[in-house]
This record gives sequence, structure tokens and C-alpha cells, in this order.
Amino acid sequence: MNFSSWPLLLVVDVEGNGTNPPDLVEVAALPVRDGRPDTSTAGTWLSKPRRPVTPFAARVHGLTNEQLESEPGWEEIAAQVHTFLGGSWICAHHAHVDYRVLAAHLPQWQPAGVLDTLRLAKATYPGLSKYTLDALIEHVQPDLSAAPAQRHRATFDAYATAQLLIAMAVRYDTWDQLVAAAVPPGLPGAPEPEEEPTLW
Repeated sequence: MNFSSWPLLLVVDVEGNGTNPPDLVEVAALPVRDGRPDTSTAGTWLSKPRRPVTPFAARVHGLTNEQLESEPGWEEIAAQVHTFLGGSWICAHHAHVDYRVLAAHLPQWQPAGVLDTLRLAKATYPGLSKYTLDALIEHVQPDLSAAPAQRHRATFDAYATAQLLIAMAVRYDTWDQLVAAAVPPGLPGAPEPEEEPTLW
């Protein structure tokens, strides 16, 4: 895989307040450049949700209402996040979730395409019993020594997802092959289905 052929790609992860639909409390966007996560230019935002963080959500990601009390509301940072994401490709684990939540919070935003490491892992490592982020970390054993924060924080999960993406991408020869394996149907960037030949 020639990583220099990749378009601008941001690995994203979001954390919510536990309601349905969720209010965002953390967003991370980590560029992948030349086959490496570039933490020096990553974007990270904390946001005070409109509705309180549920006890369950706080237990998962560790962000409490007290910690978020002094953070800006989403409307104060939405433009920053939108500008940072721009029209680049994004990648996430179980990307439908992150893409839909971000798109709901950024109605004018449209990425060039959406890679899903869950879909990619099923194509790359057929036969695993689970394809959760934790299961893939255990299977691939990526180097997470430089990952910020801890598991279930957006910054950590974006970093882990980036390392998994890079580890799987080396098994594909071209960007187009990677896209064919990693972009779920119906999401931006999905290859057009080949037309069935018409029999006359």
C-alpha cells in the first residue's frame, strides 16, 4: 500500500451524554499522514451537553457533568469542528454511528467518504469471533503506547482505530481496493455497484 496516494483522512470518534439521540460531549479527529497517526495536528473538543450525562455514559467514558460544566456548548464549537473536518475522508469503527451523530450535529457537513474499520476487519480477518474495538486491539496488538487518555475516550479510541486501519491497509495494494472493502453501502464514498449485464 502506497500511503502517499491517500487523500486527506481523519479518523474520528465521538462520545455522547447517553441520551437517545445523544448530545455530543467529546469529538476527536486524528489525521493519518504517510501511514501514521499525526497527533500533532489532531483536533479534540469537549462540549457541555444540553441534557445531563447519564450515569451509565459517565461510567463508560469517564466524563462527568461536573467536568463538562465549564466547557462550551455545541453551538459554540460546531463551526470549528465543521471547518476542521472539511470535505476530507473520515474513518471510524462502526462508522454508521459516528457519521450519523456528526451529520446530525453538523447539517451542512459532507465528508468525501467514510471508511469503517469494522467492515474492513470482517473482510481482512474473516473468522474472528468478535469485531469490537477491544477484540481487534487484542488480535492486531497495535502499538498504543502513545495513545492519549484511556479507552472509551474519543482521543484514545480514534488513535486505536487509526492504528488498526493502518495495520489492515497494508494488506491491500491500492486505495481503491481499501475503499471497496471498507466503505459500507449507502455511506459517502461507497463504490457504485456494477451494473448487471442486460440479456436481450
